[in-house]
Amino acid sequence: MNCKNCQTELLELDDYCGSCGGKVIRKRLTFKHLFEHLSETFFNYDNKLLKTFVQLFKHPEDVIAGYIDGVRKKYISPISFFGLALTISGLSIFIIKKFYLDALDFSSFFENTNAPEGFMESTMNGSMEYNSLIYSFLVPLFALISWIVFLNKSYNLTEHIIIYLYSMSLLTVVSVIMGQLFLIFSPSNYMIYGIIMWPLMFTYHCFILKRIFKLSYGSLIIKSILALGLFFVVYIGLSILGFIIMLATGSIKLEDFAPK
Repeated sequence: MNCKNCQTELLELDDYCGSCGGKVIRKRLTFKHLFEHLSETFFNYDNKLLKTFVQLFKHPEDVIAGYIDGVRKKYISPISFFGLALTISGLSIFIIKKFYLDALDFSSFFENTNAPEGFMESTMNGSMEYNSLIYSFLVPLFALISWIVFLNKSYNLTEHIIIYLYSMSLLTVVSVIMGQLFLIFSPSNYMIYGIIMWPLMFTYHCFILKRIFKLSYGSLIIKSILALGLFFVVYIGLSILGFIIMLATGSIKLEDFAPK
């Protein structure tokens, strides 16, 4: 009998391959076996996903710094974690667009502005449509800002990307779960929840950066202010670029913003 993953010869009593570590499967796949596999993967206390999730809250440096230093088997990889987060986020957006689209009404927030009718709605639809691309763009953006702020530290740009792959994945999963609960029990407060999540995300990033780089509170405050400043500069620049593109493509017109 050979391993079905790497073709290494196995003994009859082997339950795992001594070469690749793959589990020896002797029974045909049934719904029962599939459910047991999913339960073992996602709900067993000893599985990598749950360990990664818990440790990113308790001791994020063990997961992130450990992976960067070469610990690659103890926790789920950042790419796999990010892929799972994007999948969950995509499912959440599908549910929102199908059942809770009315909860995303921005009109009350901008009723006293000169924003043209439908502008916020089209912006919201675009953000949901390209949600995965936006999140994928935020990771290297945050990593670049972090790399500049911590330029004197030993982590390179790629290793800063690892930090934000883990952090953004965790925050995405948490925000999706909490968001769905708000939509079920208090949909009218969903927009307020979305606004509150931003400072919470910033606070969590301060927490993990303090743990990873062993910062004092004074140093953390200084670097946080610098990071926020860089982020807002980039944000304003991207906003201006996006506005110019929308004007050039005819999505909006300057006269749409004229006082009524």
